[in-house]
Amino acid sequence: MASVSVSHLILFIASMIIAAGVAGVFTTSVEDLSNAIDERGVQISDNVRTSVDIISDSGSSNIYDGTSNTTTIYVKNTGSQSLNPVVRQIDILVNGSFKTSDDVSATVLSEGNPDTWDTNEVIELQINDHLSTGDHRILVIVNGDEETFKFRVEDNT
Repeated sequence: MASVSVSHLILFIASMIIAAGVAGVFTTSVEDLSNAIDERGVQISDNVRTSVDIISDSGSSNIYDGTSNTTTIYVKNTGSQSLNPVVRQIDILVNGSFKTSDDVSATVLSEGNPDTWDTNEVIELQINDHLSTGDHRILVIVNGDEETFKFRVEDNT
């Protein structure tokens, strides 16, 4: 009879050790998952509240200046949050080629704070890049919101 009690006690202790180990693993996994969901939630919230529109006229001859090899477009913040007009936070691709902050300048066109791109304010993006005659495409990405601007260069001089 004592051997049955001892074997039951050993099995009970072993099951408690296994349960404690499993609980520790689950606690760590759930905490990691919770942190990931929190971080993703903040990012999605920023993406939802961010909206921009390119308001330049694609038919205008003032988009590309062949003398200075500069393309100028105007982008309006139509979202519900203020944005940072720093070109490191605005991704720009011209004809599929990524432009670094060395090739792009952003200027807020308002009378308010030039360091904040508030709702309904416009920034001027100047992109330094030689473009040949023909059709071109600029992709502007801000906090996950993508806008495409297509235009044609008639004469690059």
